Amino acid sequence: MHSDPTQAARLRHDGDTMLRRITGFLLILAGACAGAAVVLLWLPSATGGARSARGSGEAGTRAAVPATASNAAGRGAAAPVLASGDGYSAIAKSVMPAVVNISSVHVIQTYERYSPFAADPFFQQFFGGGMYDSVVPRERREMSLGSGVIVDDRGTILTNNHVVEQATEVRVALSDGRELPAKILGVDPRTDLAALRVEASSLPHAPLGDSDALQVGDIVLAFGNPFGLGGTVTMGIVSAIGRGNLGLADYEDFIQTDAAINPGNSGGALVNTRGEVIGINTAIFSRSGGYQGIGFAIPSTMAHEVLDDLLENGRVIRGYAGLAVQPLTPDLARAFQLPDTRGAVVTDLDPDGPTARAGLKRGDVIVAVGSRPVASDEELRTQMSRLRPGDRVSLGLLRNGQKATVEVTLVEPPQAQQQRRPPPQRRRG
Repeated sequence: MHSDPTQAARLRHDGDTMLRRITGFLLILAGACAGAAVVLLWLPSATGGARSARGSGEAGTRAAVPATASNAAGRGAAAPVLASGDGYSAIAKSVMPAVVNISSVHVIQTYERYSPFAADPFFQQFFGGGMYDSVVPRERREMSLGSGVIVDDRGTILTNNHVVEQATEVRVALSDGRELPAKILGVDPRTDLAALRVEASSLPHAPLGDSDALQVGDIVLAFGNPFGLGGTVTMGIVSAIGRGNLGLADYEDFIQTDAAINPGNSGGALVNTRGEVIGINTAIFSRSGGYQGIGFAIPSTMAHEVLDDLLENGRVIRGYAGLAVQPLTPDLARAFQLPDTRGAVVTDLDPDGPTARAGLKRGDVIVAVGSRPVASDEELRTQMSRLRPGDRVSLGLLRNGQKATVEVTLVEPPQAQQQRRPPPQRRRG
């Protein structure tokens, strides 16, 4: 019996097809089983791992603040660090209630012609110019806005002198909406600081910190009332310290910051990450009148000293040395055969003053006050301004290229030196 070749070939093809299908099905089934096994093995560890990572993240966030605070406490810090993983909201909540808006009114005396037609030739032809040439005094009321910060529970407010300068009326708007009259306790134009007080109890206040501990790069927040918008906070870093020769005040030792300080921020608080006031916002560097990334604040150590004097005496009493100095220019440094321009050249002495009695001479170059070096004449004036009558200080000198030291005891300034002088013109924050 002969088989049909075509039929045999068809049977072989069908068999091969069935075998491939069965093999493919078995491979798919094996792959599915293997995949399920892998998923079952991975799922518990993955779930547990995600919980562990999330838990450690939360623990890390919670632990970050106490750990930093504990390190700060080890350095003798007065307050814990308030910044956290949530940002700086804790600082804002702590300080913002102590920042106030200050509005001051002062009266300007002007003189105007008796008639607006005084210069008109037609009227002068008929009426003459005599009575029209006379002038009459007029008073114009001007209002300025600024900021301040309450620094104790008695309602004492630190602000800038230029915010309340020549004011006849000062009012303070608190964060809770109240508006109260304020009394000017004292002003110091030479540092551009002023102290006010409002009669209210249980007012929130922000502590004064130690600005001497600041370093370039430290994070700071600026609080104030820019453009009359209300309480505002901006953040930046300390760009520089010890800035002077800016023409903003007689005694300058400014903290420079890139935290935005705008018009209306004057007198507001510059605050560190512990919620302490380490500066009083004063001015900005600007070509347009707006913020351009450079602002200046009076350091809290200087502000604290001025405030103590204003509260105790109503004015600042500074020690008197009786000398005048000028910058050590490159030409003078070459003439004196000095290696650099650090220091201040003595140009004049009060013959009856303490420095003359101590042996200081014209042409001496003062290079140190105590243990602190003097980089410029402005820095010397600022360092000496923080001394009081009766303070004894050692001045390091270069005289004829040789090092020398004199001991000076400061005295009460002459009456003329105590009189207030108007501050120079400047761009204010």
